[in-house]
This record gives sequence, structure tokens and C-alpha cells, in this order.
Amino acid sequence: MIKKIAVINGDGIGPEVTAQSIKVLNAVAEEYGHQFQYAYAIMGADAIDKTGNPLPDETLEACKQSDAILFGAIGHPKYDNDPSAKVRPEQGLLRLRKELELFANIRPINTYTSLQHLSPLKAKQLEGVDFIIFRELTGGIYFGKRTISDDKTYATDECAYHELEIVRVAKMAFEYAQKRRKKLTLIDKANVLETSRLWRRVVQELSSQYTDVAVDFLFVDNAAMQVILNPAQFDVVLTENMFGDIISDEASVLSGSLGLLPSASVGNTAALFEPIHGSYPQAAGKDIANPLGSILSAAMMLDHFTLSAEAAAVRAAVNWTLANGFVSKDIDAINNYGTIAIGDLIADYIKRSAKTSSVNNTIINASTII
Repeated sequence: MIKKIAVINGDGIGPEVTAQSIKVLNAVAEEYGHQFQYAYAIMGADAIDKTGNPLPDETLEACKQSDAILFGAIGHPKYDNDPSAKVRPEQGLLRLRKELELFANIRPINTYTSLQHLSPLKAKQLEGVDFIIFRELTGGIYFGKRTISDDKTYATDECAYHELEIVRVAKMAFEYAQKRRKKLTLIDKANVLETSRLWRRVVQELSSQYTDVAVDFLFVDNAAMQVILNPAQFDVVLTENMFGDIISDEASVLSGSLGLLPSASVGNTAALFEPIHGSYPQAAGKDIANPLGSILSAAMMLDHFTLSAEAAAVRAAVNWTLANGFVSKDIDAINNYGTIAIGDLIADYIKRSAKTSSVNNTIINASTII
């Protein structure tokens, strides 16, 4: 298989973690007989510094000409700490989502036995946690009309949805639920918001087309509690843009580290894959960033290419590193491995597992780890 991948390193630790994903993808290509061709482009603070534009036209075109996009991270403190800034890194990502119609953000939430001590929840609450969040990504309050009064004392942000925007992401979530445990939970605020009542009506009507999927509804405030009280109850979660942003970040703490979680943003033709963490500029260039969120995002990309065996191999390699303590500083502050070393370990595991069913040891630099 030959696939063209647009690579946007982005800001902060983005280039470092993305480099490890490329390393892993190259190992997959080598062992499974594929060709991945990379087109590098810029976006975010990096692009603003170089061009004044958070999403240069050349980057947008490179993305349109690719089979998928691998993205690192976005953001920089000099913009975060300046509320008057007219141009912001995040504007590039928002525009890219809109231009490519990446209307569904997909975030799997899993836990790892070896990392349960890092979660704020007790181990018994983490048993059986395996759900996926479908967040609508191109509508709602983030894209609504904004106003502020001349004296800067009054502001509005409009939350608007059209039925068609809801239908397309809801269908995707229903179809995914059919392949899993056949349960879908809509998170809304239908007791207060008109947009939420529209969401609820559309999902209720669509449910008649997916009779094998059980549907339930939770108000977002209750859902926020349930993610902590009983996260194992969820299978496929569907929600609008802002609620999805908040709930998925809340759910990320279940795994024990924000650096572990991947995501996909997909539309009818395009797909972008990125870790959910921010740019973490304080760690940039120090070889301490956790690359697993990015590497697992690359695994989601392989699934998107219908390369399920290859995706499974990447996930098996990640599980192996976690189970054996080959982890980054955010997971173990004392006994840890660098960003590059973890990428090496995972790439080496994939190469070995493709040749034999037994992976007893691996070589990192000049040392053998048993």
C-alpha cells in the first residue's frame, strides 16, 4: 500500500513526538511492505513566526493532496498570555477543521493496569473502562457569531447547529456503536438549551434506523459526574463541540497521563490524527515528552487505512512498553526513558514481532533490556 501523509509538526513538543510516530510508521512500512510518503508543512505559532499566518495556503493544499494528516501540537505562551492578540495559533487548527470539513473528533478512552496508580480514581472504578467519544467539531459555540460592545463590558458567543450537522456525526457514532457493545449515550443540556433539544430530537429520530443500539441521554452536568463515578458504563459517547471538548479532557485523566491519549478528526474525505495533549512548551527540546499519544494516533491512522493488523502491532508495542516500565517522565518521575528512546523501543518491538511471535528482549543504543 502507498499512502501520502501530510505531517504538521506544530509547536512545542509537537516536532519531538511526531518524529517518534514517523519512526514507528517507517518500521511498519518496512516490516509489512508499505510505502508512506511524507509531505511536511507548518501550522500554528511556528507558522505565525515564519509567515504571519497560522495556516498558510501551502499547508492547506498539502493536506488536501494527502491521504491523511499527522499533527503534533499547537500553541505558545506568548499568545496564550496575550488576550489582545489578533492572530492566534489555534486559529490555524480551527480553520483547517472547517476547510477540510473534519466534523467528527474521535477520542478513545482506555486504562492500563500498570498505570492505575496514576489515576485519581480507585482501581475498582477503572475496571472495564473502554469507551470512545464522538465530538462534533465544526459547529456550535466555537464557530458561532461573536460580539463585544464598544466599551468591552458585554460580549456574546452564539451556539448554532443545523440538523444536518448533527445527523452526519450521529450516524458515524451509531455505526461505530454497532461494531462495539451497541450502546450510545448522548450528552446534552436539553432541559435548558434549544440547540440541545435539537440534538436530542435528531438522535431520537435516527435511533429508529439503528434498532440494535441502545440509546440513553445524560445532561452534561450529570455526565461529568458519571465519568468519574462509573466510567465503565459508557460505550460510545456522542456530544456537541464544547461539551465534547470538556468531557473528553475530563475523561483523559482516567488513563493516568494526558500524554497517552490519541485522537482522530475525520470528515467525508479527509482525516487528521493528533495526540490530545497541548504543546507543553516547557518540555520542548528536552527529550522528556511522552510520545505515546502521538504514536497511538498513528495507530488510528493505520486503522483509517484499513491496516488493522499493523495498527494492532503498534498498540501491542505500546502496551509492552507500559507493562515493562519503559515510560516517560510524566508516568515515572524517577525511572524513565527519553522521548527518542521510547520511539526506538516501539519501532524495534514492531520489527521483532513481525519476524517472530516471541519478543524476549530488545536493544536500545548499546544496552540490552531483558
